[in-house]
Amino acid sequence: MSQPTISRTLSKAALKEEVRIKLKIWNTYLTGKLVKFDNYMNLIVKDAKEIYFGRGGKRSKDLGTVMIRGASIIFIGQDREKLIFTHDDEEKIMHIDEVDDGL
Repeated sequence: MSQPTISRTLSKAALKEEVRIKLKIWNTYLTGKLVKFDNYMNLIVKDAKEIYFGRGGKRSKDLGTVMIRGASIIFIGQDREKLIFTHDDEEKIMHIDEVDDGL
C-alpha cells in the first residue's frame, strides 16, 4: 500500500468513534478512538481497551491513551454497518447472465 493510500485510510478511520486494531501479540486486539498517526503507521489511541482472547477466555483491560508502534500492527478495522437486503435488492445488485450452452 502506498503512503497516500495509508494516510487516506487512516484519516477516514480517525473520523470514526472507534477503531479495532489487531496486534502481532497472539490474539490481542485494541479498541479506541484514533487520535493521531504518522507515515510509519504509528498510532495514538485514546480510551484504549486491550482485549485478549486466550485459553482462559476473553480478558480486557482499560489502558487510557496509548501509542502503538506501526510495526506491531497487523490490521486496523472499523465498525461496519449491518446491511440487510431483501430478495428484490439482491437481484438488482447481482446481475446474473444466463450462460449460452451452445458455446
